[in-house]
Amino acid sequence: MKFRDPDLTNNPINVEHRELGIPPIEQAALHPGKHPILTMAMWLAVFLLIAATGYLISSFLTKNGIADGEQIITETLQSKVFWSAVAVGLIAQIIDGALGMAYGITSTSFLLATGVSPAVASASVHIAEVFTTGVSGVSHVKLGNVNKSLFLRLLIPGILGAVLGAFLLSSIDGKILKPYISIYLLIMGIYIISKVFRRINSAKHEPRHVAKLALFGGFVDSVGGGGWGPVVTTTLVGSGHNPRTTIGTVNFAEFFLTFASAIAFSVLVDEGPWPIVAGLVLGGLFAAPFAAFVCKRLHARTLLMLVGTLISIVSILNLYKSF
Repeated sequence: MKFRDPDLTNNPINVEHRELGIPPIEQAALHPGKHPILTMAMWLAVFLLIAATGYLISSFLTKNGIADGEQIITETLQSKVFWSAVAVGLIAQIIDGALGMAYGITSTSFLLATGVSPAVASASVHIAEVFTTGVSGVSHVKLGNVNKSLFLRLLIPGILGAVLGAFLLSSIDGKILKPYISIYLLIMGIYIISKVFRRINSAKHEPRHVAKLALFGGFVDSVGGGGWGPVVTTTLVGSGHNPRTTIGTVNFAEFFLTFASAIAFSVLVDEGPWPIVAGLVLGGLFAAPFAAFVCKRLHARTLLMLVGTLISIVSILNLYKSF
């Protein structure tokens, strides 16, 4: 497990990130420190990660058996859906590694384009994100990047919003809901583009309406397959709050609402998204070096414009297909 630490130095990349109100680049921490206040929450996250891994493996073997399991794995490796998910996971993780956000929105936009239903797309993204957000959240706690007060203010409303979003998404016909999800993703794409033309006020203000922000962020994150980072992190960082503790706190809270979403989707969604989940995870594993390359070669403004335009175009195509 590699612990990640926001790089807050005044290098050109991070100066540009601060001006745009997006998270700084993260770097590996060789000697992470301790954070005694949130130790219990951190170990709860570790326990949930281990439990989730054990549950997925045991349920797969119980349902299919070892012999059938091998056949299913072989069929999965030969399926177009799996390799499409690998490509989506790679692209989305490169974007997330370079910008510090937009994994869920990017993944869901491309998955919808491949014909996956909104519920299965969001379920797949959130189940895959359980592991990435878990490792990220534990890392931030170990590095002392989590503000206890802000974490508690985000936690319950965020989980509530995520569960409500999962319930709504799974209870409505995907064909009816898909155009609305595409419209939301289009709006988020335009929102990302708009950050290119805005400068962030550096004045710091006490966070207001955090519970409402978390409730809304959790809800749209479940319904749209992503949005917690662009909605919550950029709002708080953009209003002048400490990037290190804000990013660490929002990331740690994201694990718990993602876990809640994953459980809700697992119960409510009949179709098994496991080939897509496996593809997203596998694709994400190889993204780190590409993300580092993108960071060095492209300015944050250029990358925001490219990502926002890409998400917008894919969303427009999804809307066209829906109608």
